[in-house]
Amino acid sequence: MPKLKPDTQRARRENILDAALTCFSRGGFHATTMQTICKEAGVSPGAVYVYFASKEDLIAGLCERDRAEFAERFSHVASAPDFLDALRQIGEHYFIDESPDRQRFVIEMGLESTRNPRISEIFMTVDRFCFDSFKTLFQRLKDEGRIAPRIDIETLAKVFNVIGDGMFWRRTIEPDINVRAILPVLVELVGSLLNPVEPVALPKTLVLASKKEAGL
Repeated sequence: MPKLKPDTQRARRENILDAALTCFSRGGFHATTMQTICKEAGVSPGAVYVYFASKEDLIAGLCERDRAEFAERFSHVASAPDFLDALRQIGEHYFIDESPDRQRFVIEMGLESTRNPRISEIFMTVDRFCFDSFKTLFQRLKDEGRIAPRIDIETLAKVFNVIGDGMFWRRTIEPDINVRAILPVLVELVGSLLNPVEPVALPKTLVLASKKEAGL
């Protein structure tokens, strides 16, 4: 049998992960079998086991994919001219644009992590990554003088985790919730906690001098 090209292998792996996400979201961890996932993906058991030896491996693959996607989206927040707007855009993606299957999957895995040490290890690694990402961001914004938080950075990052968890849970049990009406309120709440610092306006004479020096 000819060896599959890397692009084909990646596509097959992604297809299997997409199928696993659908099955875990629909039936939960215990009701979902490897056979169920094979059927959903339209592949043989042998094809699945090439990439994933168990359901736990599938969970690890899904969580790592989500972590990498979050890292990519989050990497632009600190450098955004309006970091609150950048956070709002991330909220829109996860709480409005993304399929409810993702929210159900997160809730299912969170519950399973309380019973399964291996799932707990996988789940909490991603949870910790998200927490550390917010903590690092807020500390950087504070060090740069862009925010003057009303609470300590550690607590602030935990508050963000709680808000995210609550939104995932709410959208799971109420799929038709009008998140667009809620998100602006959350952004305002977040803004009050972060307490953005307005840029100090330079005197007009300094601005003109700077422009003259730059040849403008």
